[in-house]
Amino acid sequence: MTMATSETYSPIREAGRIFSLLCDQSERFSLPPQVAENRDKVSFYSSHDQIYYPIPFKETETLAALKGVEGAVAAALADLRYGASSRDIKVSLERATAFGCQAYMAKLDGLSKLDPAVKARLKDTDLLAAQSNGYRRMSANLYRTKNPGEFFHIHGSLEATTTLNMIGLEGHRPDLTDYEEVIKVIESHVQKYGAAELEDMNRERRQAGVTAYKHEDFVKTPHGQVNVQEPFWKVSRLQGDVLPTPFPASRPGSKKILEGVKVLELCRIIAGPTVTRILSEYGADVLKITSPNLSDVPFFQVDGNMGKHAADLDLKTEEGRRQFEELVADADVVVDGYRPGALEKLGYGPNALAALAEKRGKGVVYVNENCFGYEGEWAGRPGWQQIADCVTGIAWAQGQFMGHPTPAVPPFPISDYGTGCMGAIAALTGLYHRAATGGSYHGKASLMHYDLLLFAVGQYSASIQESMRASQPPEFFALRHCDSVDRISSTVLKIMQQRFPHLYEPEVLTEKWHSEAYKADIEVVRPVAEIEGVENVFERGSRPNGVDRASWGDFRKEEGDHRC
Repeated sequence: MTMATSETYSPIREAGRIFSLLCDQSERFSLPPQVAENRDKVSFYSSHDQIYYPIPFKETETLAALKGVEGAVAAALADLRYGASSRDIKVSLERATAFGCQAYMAKLDGLSKLDPAVKARLKDTDLLAAQSNGYRRMSANLYRTKNPGEFFHIHGSLEATTTLNMIGLEGHRPDLTDYEEVIKVIESHVQKYGAAELEDMNRERRQAGVTAYKHEDFVKTPHGQVNVQEPFWKVSRLQGDVLPTPFPASRPGSKKILEGVKVLELCRIIAGPTVTRILSEYGADVLKITSPNLSDVPFFQVDGNMGKHAADLDLKTEEGRRQFEELVADADVVVDGYRPGALEKLGYGPNALAALAEKRGKGVVYVNENCFGYEGEWAGRPGWQQIADCVTGIAWAQGQFMGHPTPAVPPFPISDYGTGCMGAIAALTGLYHRAATGGSYHGKASLMHYDLLLFAVGQYSASIQESMRASQPPEFFALRHCDSVDRISSTVLKIMQQRFPHLYEPEVLTEKWHSEAYKADIEVVRPVAEIEGVENVFERGSRPNGVDRASWGDFRKEEGDHRC
């Protein structure tokens, strides 16, 4: 849909409206006062002013608005660190679009996530073959239940066997390799149960599945009623009396607002790593800690580990805890993307680290990212992007947009990236308050609340949606509720590449690096926000999990990575 087909709708103008909506709630988000005061310094631009995603929600506009908030908080931090200045902030809608699907735009020596040949170039962190095996991969998918019109998204996470066993299937089926046959077998077993039964089975086994709700039904649940009243992200002060924390010393002429700030990442997959990827753009030393015993998606590391170091530690061993506690002792920011309560059980939750911060005399910013939010009866449930999209009603709205009487998971993990941006805003906000007034801070972001933000800003009008549908080819409407995320995303990616070639011209929205750790050239999406007087660029290329030492000191060493 272009301006030629609908003169009354402008994505640029709508991004500005959503940005203003967020600024109007700046106190709820604890944003620095400069964000609302200087809102006129933020502008949005586009080369085409088009709607890019075939989705009924204003994804590009909302991501752009969040990037505007991110840029405004970064500008406030720059004022604190380098002196007050009038700083224009610009956000490209094309860059925001690329941000929302960046895992599918990333390349390793020219190979994308969807290219089977890329697997041989990656470190195999899919320890349980929950991603690489087609049958096990489909343990995370949307299926019909035994009740007409009812759907349930089972989710085997990165393990698969527990969920497959739950519905009466074996964990491994080497005889099942055909895509359609896999769907037929798994859906036939899900259809033995109703959603209520599956919810009980899920709860008993602590699995991440969920009923696919229509939005009007979700907001009537006790959990929905609580969370529609909550802010889309939160920043609150933790206990403890800590004086303002000065910024680390900067190199002469530096324009990096987070130079020398130490960020400890404990996350997997997309949303959590996106929080820290953004912080690395602003100059933070991001050290990603993963367990050598836990699976991760290999290709997501190509994009998600940009600018970071990545080390393995087993926090369930004495030596792993010893090394980890040395890192925590000097960390400025901790980002936790694991199951709710997991790090608290190990003794590293926000209150424990706030007590440590008070003892050492330097505040800490703790950021949580989860699926279901932090209030309500489902707050402790595990979940992923598809789970949030199904529970909030995003999937049903997508299916209706496609003309189906079924839900459909939208293309690309856009909710992950939106949540990552909200988590980064929370981290930047906490760092601002830590420097300005002292104390330690707790930021909270969730996949569910990003989806609730989409509903709050509203879907495209019926006439615009009809225009959008008219421009889609038949293969778009052939997608079904039971198609995998990769099948849906790859189909839509090809459509977008054909319709919007300007999004995919080399190095327009992406940049190329040589990664010494991968021994390969990589291509990743560029930082989005452009802030006058602030340098937000990567200092190093990407790397697989676990290739670095668990050390802060190594960030000052030459690494051999360089822009191509």
